[in-house]
Amino acid sequence: MSKRFNKSLAAVLVLLAGTSLTGCGRQHDSGVYTVLNSSTDESYHRWDAQAMARCGRQLGVTIEQQSVPAAQVMTKALRMASSKSLPDIVQFDASEMPTFAEAGGLVDLRTLGLRTEGVPRGIVDFGSYRGTYYGAARSVNTLALFYDKDALDRAGVPVPTTWDELRTAARKLTDGKRYGIALSAGGAEDGVFQFTPFMWSNGGDEAHLDGPKVVQALDFWKSLLKDGSLSKATVGWTQADVNDQFMAGNAAMMINGPWQVETLNTKKSLHWGIARIPVPKAGARSVGPLGGAVLTVPNTGDTAREKTAGRIIACLAGEKEQLTYALNSWMVPANERAAAVWRSRVPELDALADQVAQARSRTAELGAGWSNVSLALQSAFQSALTGQSSESALKRAQQRATSGNRGTRP
Repeated sequence: MSKRFNKSLAAVLVLLAGTSLTGCGRQHDSGVYTVLNSSTDESYHRWDAQAMARCGRQLGVTIEQQSVPAAQVMTKALRMASSKSLPDIVQFDASEMPTFAEAGGLVDLRTLGLRTEGVPRGIVDFGSYRGTYYGAARSVNTLALFYDKDALDRAGVPVPTTWDELRTAARKLTDGKRYGIALSAGGAEDGVFQFTPFMWSNGGDEAHLDGPKVVQALDFWKSLLKDGSLSKATVGWTQADVNDQFMAGNAAMMINGPWQVETLNTKKSLHWGIARIPVPKAGARSVGPLGGAVLTVPNTGDTAREKTAGRIIACLAGEKEQLTYALNSWMVPANERAAAVWRSRVPELDALADQVAQARSRTAELGAGWSNVSLALQSAFQSALTGQSSESALKRAQQRATSGNRGTRP
């Protein structure tokens, strides 16, 4: 799941590197280990507390979580770094992790004994920066096409698999106050997260935002808007807003992720299904973005605590705990064996596991430079979907991203 990112943090982290991130600070209780995460939601906080209690008993330590809103994890970690009071483990959104790693603020998990056998390469890359494995994922998510089964059945519309089919289906399903499809094109990371499947499946590249394949992808979004199948309000919607529209019956299909499933299931009259996101042409791969968080060990200089923190992560990200967490949260386990069991337990989400298998990390190519690309794309959406040509909007986006990414490519 995508989160808002403040690109100015990159510069701050560089200043902190080597000075505030390491060294002695306040004294820790030798038997108590702290995890900084974004599990402010009551359910997620409870699930994490239960997992930490199980791992704590297994390792003979006490594990406590300190939860703050997702948008505050990085700034909280920075403040703690400056006061030399970093927690033992930080759960970063994977798109933010490279920025902290670039400053030398994280420990290579392989040096702490963590292994990646049984984890798909894309998920290993998800937690890596410049080839070093800094973050272990317990579960991952991506986007899929959710659809109202009843609405499609009444309209005699098959589940679309290609862009042409999606456009046709969206037109047929648009009726009165109900749009054919809802997606997030808002000026935040949510919109960028939702654009990547269209960009990547079409062969577009984040390093060349003004390339013809990226222009085609944005033009496809514009075609949905032109048809009246997509609300003009999409430029202001978050992914939560999109889900609200779908649940209210204001959209027959939506692009969204598994974090919405728990809410979707509260409306018993809504019979929903999911499928892979349609591709430009039949036979193409549907490539979505990997989302989620990774568990990292800050470089505090206390090697003994760092080793124990590594053992805690190994437990929390182990097969058993991954499966438990994934079944609770509707996410997909990172480990292949755990994912296979997960598929058998929640067959209705099988298409999501297929989508994850082809998914890729947003930061795999540009590392910490992704934040500049994201900001540039956010501006391009606002311009292109309110009248400017996709070509002009993306040309400007490339100029912005290039000027901001100098020296950041790994």
